[in-house]
Amino acid sequence: MKKISFFGSMNVGKVGAVALATSMFVSALTAGCSRNNIEAVNLAIEADKSKATDIDGAISKYEQATNLDPSNHKILWKLALAYTKKEAWDKVATTCARAEKIAPTYGNYFFQHGMALARQAAKGPTSWADAKQPLEEAIKLDPNLADAHFELAEVLLHLDDEKGALEEYTKAINTKPDEMAFYGPLADLYIRLNYVDMAEQVLTQGIGFAKEGDKALFAVHSILGDIYDRKHDLTKAVSEYESAKKACGNCQEAGQQIAFFNLGAAYASLSPPKKSEAMSQLQSFQKMICKGAAAQRYVDQCTQAQQLATKLGGTLQ
Repeated sequence: MKKISFFGSMNVGKVGAVALATSMFVSALTAGCSRNNIEAVNLAIEADKSKATDIDGAISKYEQATNLDPSNHKILWKLALAYTKKEAWDKVATTCARAEKIAPTYGNYFFQHGMALARQAAKGPTSWADAKQPLEEAIKLDPNLADAHFELAEVLLHLDDEKGALEEYTKAINTKPDEMAFYGPLADLYIRLNYVDMAEQVLTQGIGFAKEGDKALFAVHSILGDIYDRKHDLTKAVSEYESAKKACGNCQEAGQQIAFFNLGAAYASLSPPKKSEAMSQLQSFQKMICKGAAAQRYVDQCTQAQQLATKLGGTLQ
């Protein structure tokens, strides 16, 4: 049965060093500071207090602060993180570029810059090649930036450098092995390169680090289910698809509804089939996807769902 790739395009990304926004900000209230320096710091402190409830107001204060003291790269970093929260990627990139010129040894600035360019590249304003250099610089400055390795892997994949992407995905996992979100894309790439056993090995390794409630387990279990489907081990496939569905709960987020089709098709393919369970899952998929706006994307799965229902002696409404 035809599957949907879970990681054909990753546009999701991680901010990474959010904690740095507080830990790295050292008070500028020292004897040698100018009045502008002090006012800038006070504005930034006010913005810190309001950013959780009023991000636009916080951004305004950070902007005023950077105008008062344009040499304070720590306030620029705070502004970049605030822009990130708004997904204002062009402003994130330009703000990080300003911070890099003042503090060229801070790897996080280059990472955030590269991530912002990658988000823009996904929509077209910039090229994927533009995002490569700042991410490479971030890793050069701090090889332990796991998110930078992952983001660079995504960029290299879009640049058709599959070998480089494999290496960077692997480095991301080696640097931060308990980050479940890293495993699915690497396994998916291995599958696309026809290294199915390697994909299985990656995913089973990742599950060993899993924490209860991690949403990324949905993709890990879904891809493992697909692997066991390919190997005609339906018992294991069903187990993994059940775990995937458990991981996504109501499965209402984008892309998660495929869990109903996967599990329903697996139940229907057992010998003997679990008819009632299969029909229940396929019916849910029919209602959520095949009768909605996403039907065109899943046209093959919708057709297969109807065929499986017919084979089981039922119909989908």
